[in-house]
Amino acid sequence: MIEIISDGSSAQEIDIGARQPLPETLPVLPLRETVPFPDTLTPLAIGQERSVQLVNDVLAGNRMLVMAASRQPELEEPGPQELYEVGVVGVVARMLKVPDGTLRLLVQGAQRVRIDTWAEEKPYLVAAISELPDVVEESLELTALMRSVQQTFSQIVEAVPYLPEELQIAVANVEDASALSHLISGSLRLPTERKQELLEEVNVARRLRRLTEVLARELEVISIGSEIQSQVQSEMDRTQREFVLRQQLKAIQDELGEFDESAAEANELREQLAALELPADVRKQADRELGRLENLPTQAAEHGVIRAYLEWIASLPWDHSTEDNLDLDHARTVLDEDHYGLEQVKDRILEFLAVRKLKPDARGTILCFVGPPGVGKTSLGKSIARALDREFERISVGGVRDESEIRGHRRTYIGAMPGTIIRALRDAGSNNPLFMIDEIDKMGSDFRGDPASAMLEVLDPEQNEHFRDHYLDLPFDLSKVMFITTANTLDTIPGPLRDRMEMIEIAGYTADEKLQIAKRYLVPRQAERNGLRRSQLRITDAALRAVIGDYTREAGVRELERQIGAIGRKVARGVAEEQPAKGSIGEATARELLGRRRYHSEAKRRTRLPGVATGLAWTPVGGDVLFVEATAMDGDGELQITGQLGEVMKESAQAAMSYVRGHLSLVAPDLPTDWFKHHDVHIHVPAGAIPKDGPSAGITMATALASLLSGRQVRADVAMTGEMTLTGQVLPIGGLKDKALAAQRNGIGCIIAPQLNEPDTEEIPEHLRSKLTFDFVEEIGDVLELALEPVEQAVSPNGRSRTAGGRGEDRVYARGKRSARTASDQR
Repeated sequence: MIEIISDGSSAQEIDIGARQPLPETLPVLPLRETVPFPDTLTPLAIGQERSVQLVNDVLAGNRMLVMAASRQPELEEPGPQELYEVGVVGVVARMLKVPDGTLRLLVQGAQRVRIDTWAEEKPYLVAAISELPDVVEESLELTALMRSVQQTFSQIVEAVPYLPEELQIAVANVEDASALSHLISGSLRLPTERKQELLEEVNVARRLRRLTEVLARELEVISIGSEIQSQVQSEMDRTQREFVLRQQLKAIQDELGEFDESAAEANELREQLAALELPADVRKQADRELGRLENLPTQAAEHGVIRAYLEWIASLPWDHSTEDNLDLDHARTVLDEDHYGLEQVKDRILEFLAVRKLKPDARGTILCFVGPPGVGKTSLGKSIARALDREFERISVGGVRDESEIRGHRRTYIGAMPGTIIRALRDAGSNNPLFMIDEIDKMGSDFRGDPASAMLEVLDPEQNEHFRDHYLDLPFDLSKVMFITTANTLDTIPGPLRDRMEMIEIAGYTADEKLQIAKRYLVPRQAERNGLRRSQLRITDAALRAVIGDYTREAGVRELERQIGAIGRKVARGVAEEQPAKGSIGEATARELLGRRRYHSEAKRRTRLPGVATGLAWTPVGGDVLFVEATAMDGDGELQITGQLGEVMKESAQAAMSYVRGHLSLVAPDLPTDWFKHHDVHIHVPAGAIPKDGPSAGITMATALASLLSGRQVRADVAMTGEMTLTGQVLPIGGLKDKALAAQRNGIGCIIAPQLNEPDTEEIPEHLRSKLTFDFVEEIGDVLELALEPVEQAVSPNGRSRTAGGRGEDRVYARGKRSARTASDQR
């Protein structure tokens, strides 16, 4: 065989046809990720300096070298320890010098050899070698293995593109088992370790058996890969086909003047989303869902779900805010126009505006208006929104028991939609509206979750800037929203939620305040609602006071407006029937139109007998009066308590009873000391259908018992409130303003209250304080001295008349310090 060695300027003919005898030592050329085989051509690229010198020296001599694979291909210059001991002697068949200084070789593999010892390591590796000839045992098994290998390799050549068809023909024509194994082993893409194992196997039959296993595995891998490729190609072909058909359909529709509704919807949504300044994560999610929508047919079930989701994203005010009107004079004017009184609330709103004016990025405070129904909590929220020039949205959460009402439902559910917060934002059209969350004290919880816990994130300024609705599953900034909540009572609001809100108590209105509200707001509004001119519905102050006192009993003004509306409807009927005009409606006309009076002052009638005392109570709908009745009968000293009283109120009754029994000689000195051994006492609080509880009726119960035992009536113009201890001390209570309003509504002029509640009178309007007398006491003796009437002929508990002393020095109680106070400091 004649080959040409060329260096670009000269060529040399060399004969490599016959194998030459092996010398004792030969240079060793390390190979990286390449395993040579005998009887095969191996192309090599030489770049290392020592390898270039080795090739040059070999070409100058017998052209023979040993090719050995490296165990560590990452090493640039592997040493003897990093090379396999078995390699192949090669004869350089062709060499080409490249302009960059590297060499390209084509080496013909010859004998397989073993490296016995290393002779030299510099300037390149030289080793003593010995030949490893093949062991061939002719047999039918060897022939069968050859045919199996040839057949399997032929299938592999047909399946993979990197093996040429000429190789298939060459393998089919090889009759030598050893040459066949070397040819196939050198052609396959196998790991270096696997190829080295095949090279080191000297038994040809075992080598062919290993090669059969390798070929079978490769054929299986190729088959699986072909199936995967076929599936991928099929899917790509289907997608490509749909795309081409859709493009053709679009072209046909454009030609006919028709349009695709699905594409039009997607384009419209894309334009809407493009016009919004969305946050980065929202934009990313919207684009992803829009891409899915465009690839889905309109008949797909998920098409409508994705479209609704994108419509919600496009409808929310991500980047739209209204500009706050921070003019404090304007705000004050608006609040005064819409509401009479409520100075505390108005001042708090003006403070909020002042802070916002000085620090625009200040976090807002969550306000909670607490008060009885009808005092204007919700309408006050509307006025605040009007004063700020903000959008107003009212959210009623009374009776809500499902957390999803607040956070929304996840899209996996059929009919899913966002929660009430996101829906209200969509309706408001801006990301800084005023949300009025009504009846927050009436939320419940059950197996569907706790909406009050969901409200924690909504009403927390530190968290709500990343509020995440379950339906959108995207963060929305609620920090710009102003939240105002309303409640009738704080007892049912969970502590963590109450802690996030600033409480502003709105008590009921006095009679004078109701009169002004009726004249300024209610009468004009009812005239308009009933189609009357303002001149056709004129009601005098006396008539309005009669309506307030005799036809309503409330802390707010809703029932008052209904009664004024009833008068307005009757006037409207007369106008419609063309009856003579009534002119101004006075007190007599108002009573004629409304019928019999509905409420009477019962204090004087109820307390005309001993054993009845008037108390004051606080309820979620405002203050109220209650009567405590006590009576005695023959028995063995038992105490009976009725009136649907709670545990705390029952304990107050027992404490009052214990105090009176312990101080019987002071309360009723005319009674024998063993009187309680022969009598039972019954304490009853009327209106038994209404549950009652609380400690503030303690002094009222003690007064009723003292009145019963002493036979002295309780003053009809006195009402009292306060908790009592077993030692006779009077402890402070809450809701004094509401209780004072209730006393005024029921015609009571004197209120007995604990000494520690005296600072609470500052919350009571001046005009109401001027009409009431407040007696502040520290001990029950002061209460009895103030509340019981001095009578000469008292009635004993057993019904017989007896003489009772007056409130002079001869009657001694456990008296402490007390103070009486009115607007003029006169009693």
